[in-house]
Amino acid sequence: MSCPRCAQGYILPDEPKGSIQPDFSGAYLAPNPDAETTTSDRAVIVLTDVFGLPLKNPKLIADTLAERLRCDVWVPDYFNGRPIFRLDDMEPPEREDDPMTIWDWLRVLWKTFLPNLGALWSNRSSVVDQRLASFIPLLKEKKGYKKIGAVGYCFGGSACIRLASTGLIDGGVICHPGPFSLTQVRAICTPVAWVCAERDEFFANSKQHESEAELAGRKGTDRFVDFEFKEYKGTVHGFACRPNLEKPEVVESYKSALDQTASWFEKTLVS
Repeated sequence: MSCPRCAQGYILPDEPKGSIQPDFSGAYLAPNPDAETTTSDRAVIVLTDVFGLPLKNPKLIADTLAERLRCDVWVPDYFNGRPIFRLDDMEPPEREDDPMTIWDWLRVLWKTFLPNLGALWSNRSSVVDQRLASFIPLLKEKKGYKKIGAVGYCFGGSACIRLASTGLIDGGVICHPGPFSLTQVRAICTPVAWVCAERDEFFANSKQHESEAELAGRKGTDRFVDFEFKEYKGTVHGFACRPNLEKPEVVESYKSALDQTASWFEKTLVS
């Protein structure tokens, strides 16, 4: 399921510098800038929102992280060429300062969700998780990575929560996730950072506090994993990948969320 914010946002300026890799299921690769002189045994994967690879934003995020972390950053096509939403479905954000109404939900249901019902079914959680369960070992086998981090946005945020319980990744960043359960949080066994919007229809403050309390309650036990939560004032669901470019304060929060992401991987992926 999607909320009205999932169909809203802006396309970031600039053009991606990386390339699509046919041998890796059509994933986008932002290469390590130092690849000609040094090698890195770590990598990061970016898990997109519902617009998938046709939206250039996750590719630009991958470029930025590759430059900052000096490692390869991948954006897998975990929708297998059929994103849940089409790029034409995206609209500029409206009434960001007001709560979503029932009419907002009905509108996105009628205009965006129902026409894309087939893509949603073909990309249900169990299918996407299986694609990632194949993609990550392929990266390790073919590229020799010893550590892999994952950052997910919206739909990808929910996928990152599930991925953080598999042992396939060594660090995760969860940005304003879509639907998930507290049971899935209890299963997390990987250090995770959370990028939280101030107003989020999917990740309300109460659920944020429950998730944080679950992870904090493990302190002093063998199930403890490092974690952090940061909330960005004046933001709504989607800001970390589709920021409102007409609001400088939101753009700054988008950049700060990228800084948080890079810092978390510098902490969790470096031995």
